[in-house]
Amino acid sequence: MRLDKFLKVSRLIKRRTVANDVCDSARVFVNNNPAKPAKQLKIGDIISIEYKNMLKSFRVLNIPEGNVPVNIASSLYEEISGI
Repeated sequence: MRLDKFLKVSRLIKRRTVANDVCDSARVFVNNNPAKPAKQLKIGDIISIEYKNMLKSFRVLNIPEGNVPVNIASSLYEEISGI
């Protein structure tokens, strides 16, 4: 699954267009490498997102086939750190 789609489906970022913008501004990293929106994710990848004053990292636990219900979205990842 594409990075921008995963960020939206997992509800780490609300909209896919916002996810695209964040990726294009080099504030999203996959395995410590800057990532484009089309980056294909695998289970076990580490996603780091730079927010205004913090860096949060998440481990991908599951890649869904399509959209998922709100109550399942948080089971797609685990938060590793929030600095």
